[in-house]
Amino acid sequence: MFDVLVYLYENYWRPDACPDHRQLKRKLSAVGFESDEIGLALNWLDGLTNSAEAGDCSQRGESLRIYTDAERELLGLESIAFISFLESAGVLPPAMRELVIDRASAVGDRPLALDDLKVIVLMVFWSLGEEPDALVLDELFVAPEDRSIH
Repeated sequence: MFDVLVYLYENYWRPDACPDHRQLKRKLSAVGFESDEIGLALNWLDGLTNSAEAGDCSQRGESLRIYTDAERELLGLESIAFISFLESAGVLPPAMRELVIDRASAVGDRPLALDDLKVIVLMVFWSLGEEPDALVLDELFVAPEDRSIH
């Protein structure tokens, strides 16, 4: 599923640039994705769209997030630390954080791999029509061992 999401991010500037689901399924299938993987990704994206429309992610502000035991089990400590890092850097406001957690819970893998969480964060930005700044993109795409220190 995550490979399909990354493909969509790389090939469509915004969600509204994507063709309808029927045509998109054909395109993704032609590229080589399996129908099960395509279905999971498109269902996940529908959930993201519905959640994004229901909330106001443009609001900035402060909030304290206490994770439940189930959320800690789902996300894992590494993913929670990454979410906290993005929050403290000022790039993930509380409403977007909640959208990330909601979409992570829709995946169901326990604990969620950090690389998968990074794709979820990227897709939340994408669904809202926001481009993460260069430092965030670096955190999302460049492996720590590949970073050069200046």
